[in-house]
Amino acid sequence: MTLRPSKPKVRQHDKRFVLPDPPPRGPDDMTTFKHLTLTGSIRDLVLYLGNSETTTFGGELYVVREPRMPTLGRRIPDLFIAFDTDPELYWESNGYIISEQGKPPDFVMEVGSRTTGRMDVGAKRDDYASLGIPEYWRFDETGGRFQGAPLAGDRLAGQEYGPIAIDTLEEGVHQGYSAVLGVNIRWVRGQLEWHDPRTGRRIPGLEEERQARLAAETRVRELEEKLRRAQERH
Repeated sequence: MTLRPSKPKVRQHDKRFVLPDPPPRGPDDMTTFKHLTLTGSIRDLVLYLGNSETTTFGGELYVVREPRMPTLGRRIPDLFIAFDTDPELYWESNGYIISEQGKPPDFVMEVGSRTTGRMDVGAKRDDYASLGIPEYWRFDETGGRFQGAPLAGDRLAGQEYGPIAIDTLEEGVHQGYSAVLGVNIRWVRGQLEWHDPRTGRRIPGLEEERQARLAAETRVRELEEKLRRAQERH
């Protein structure tokens, strides 16, 4: 599964390399789809962050430093978000090439699985730091059996990661603040949620927004109808 938005118009770039497709994922890794699309609502998050035309987001394609050295420090994150970049170039290159985009991704998240848990907290953490990614987060639906903690985050300080504080809000609810995204990330009884730190509310999904808009439009029509009837009586 690749977190790919609707296909953009292809624009010709002077790119030097098209990355190969990553190897197929094992069945043990398929929880990514559930947490990052069904419950994680990544597109809703990107809409909330704004500037979607210059915000690249994706996952399960390679992130590399240089196009001619695709095997050096390459990783396949479950999710990344990069501001002030070219989403079309990401898809044309079949992955995120840091030298072409001009900067590393701002945010990376790995969803824990039986086969990747140790790498998530070890080699991947080191590689993401070496690539200069400001924040690296881990989400473990099991509560820590794969990655050692339900939710964990690291922020780059110099060339090394330092841990981001994770608070326990109540039993089964853990939260940390992503400075690069400006949102609170929550582990809620095995589900991934994004929350607005200003209101404390969960960032709504598109369907929730649509329902709220329809309800507001219905209230306006009802008020207009009451006003029309009152005017007819007078």
